[in-house]
Amino acid sequence: MSKILIIYHTLSGNTEDAAHLVAEGVREDKDVQVTVKLAREAGSEDLLSCDGIVVGTPDYFDYMSGMVKDFFDRTFYATRDDVRGKPCVTFVTHGGGGKARDSLIRICDSFHFNMITGPVMVQDRPDEEEAEALRNAGRMLAAAIK
Repeated sequence: MSKILIIYHTLSGNTEDAAHLVAEGVREDKDVQVTVKLAREAGSEDLLSCDGIVVGTPDYFDYMSGMVKDFFDRTFYATRDDVRGKPCVTFVTHGGGGKARDSLIRICDSFHFNMITGPVMVQDRPDEEEAEALRNAGRMLAAAIK
């Protein structure tokens, strides 16, 4: 069975809601197992053992959250040669800015993840259109790891 890891950070709950919507899309494929974890609880073994990764972050001061950056910092050297080409989906929750997508893309590029689609941008809590975009990102990632 293929495995997808979803990591995220949240303070308001918006990014957590978005993460679970991506997981809904992944779970439509019964041959794919999904694990949803807070970024602070995930580590190198989680990243190495998954077949695809989803990274979700709120936009804090036009940058990804410190906890998501911490995940990348803690896992980079231990995994960088083994995660090259790993399929990846990202999303950013924001209050009207959304520039954190730039830092998220740069770091995912440093890991050499295979970005399946551009970051899904969600303003505040996901509305129906954003919810469907998040589910679709999960579907696309599940299809990409087969």
